[in-house]
Amino acid sequence: MYGSRGAGPSAGRRMSAVVLGAALLITGCSSDGGDGSDKGADAGAGITQQPKETAPFWVNPDGTAARQVAALEKAGKKQDAEHIRKIAEQPVAEWIGPDNPEEQTRGFTEAADKAGRTALLVLYNIPHRDCGQYSQGGAADGNAYRAWLDGVATGIGDRSATVILEPDALLHLVDGCTPEQFHEERYDLLKGAVVKLKSLKNTKVYLDAGNAGWQHPDQIFEPLQRAGIDQADGFSVNVSNFYSTDDSIAYGKQLSAKVAGKHFVIDTSRNGKGPYTQGSPDERWCNPPGRALGETPTTKTADPLVDAYLWVKRPGESDGECKGGPKAGQWWADYALKLARASS
Repeated sequence: MYGSRGAGPSAGRRMSAVVLGAALLITGCSSDGGDGSDKGADAGAGITQQPKETAPFWVNPDGTAARQVAALEKAGKKQDAEHIRKIAEQPVAEWIGPDNPEEQTRGFTEAADKAGRTALLVLYNIPHRDCGQYSQGGAADGNAYRAWLDGVATGIGDRSATVILEPDALLHLVDGCTPEQFHEERYDLLKGAVVKLKSLKNTKVYLDAGNAGWQHPDQIFEPLQRAGIDQADGFSVNVSNFYSTDDSIAYGKQLSAKVAGKHFVIDTSRNGKGPYTQGSPDERWCNPPGRALGETPTTKTADPLVDAYLWVKRPGESDGECKGGPKAGQWWADYALKLARASS
């Protein structure tokens, strides 16, 4: 599926990551209230951490959704604010951009560590990313990617992190989107990334492995093996997509059986009503109308092979300039509100 992400981080969010950790630490990010819901410095929206036993991942109290809640409350739009709060109060992934990777990952992991939680990170900077679609870009070449990855690893250090590694990178090798001359380098970069990240003391790594729209995993399991799945903690499915949790579990279990029983995680951020089935098949993934938030992030899942339901795609951020949306990764308040209103 071409361009199935449209989820790269905006420049503003990348820059805020550089100072986030220090700012939260200075303001006293965490004071445990005894119920597992740590109070934290925030954008004025009163955002707290989720109970650690069910959702051990860090909630950014100064995230875009939290700031939207504060702005809506200030404007007297309390009902809309409560809808957006459904997004703001959940742990969502931080997408690490190309600039200052060490500062970004240090900021997020330090803030998460202070709150007694695990940072959820997405690495999305592979060369020739997204085949020229809405989230095109990535590192200039293999050496630039390796240097960037070194910064990521240094920033994480020994702190707890769960990393989703390069959404679509393998899928676009299989579907013919990425030119053949780049395939060997990509496998080498992904395998090297798994090794580098797994050398860290408290980092889990999940290689992205497509979605249930592929129906059967026969085309993707060998690429996963070549990319180092044997050394990773597992793989991720449905990143930035809309397939139901049941369908994603079925797909993941089929794939797991082909890669030595590896566990997996599912992006449930926007799958509350399943995939969109109208319009052009090539862009059903891009800002589809009528969707809803899915199961909230948790490690208590419906199958022992599923390590977690995660919000990898950040609900409310655009997939790209389609259906009236802004650039990929930019906050789209109207779409966020519709997602939240449609969720149960």
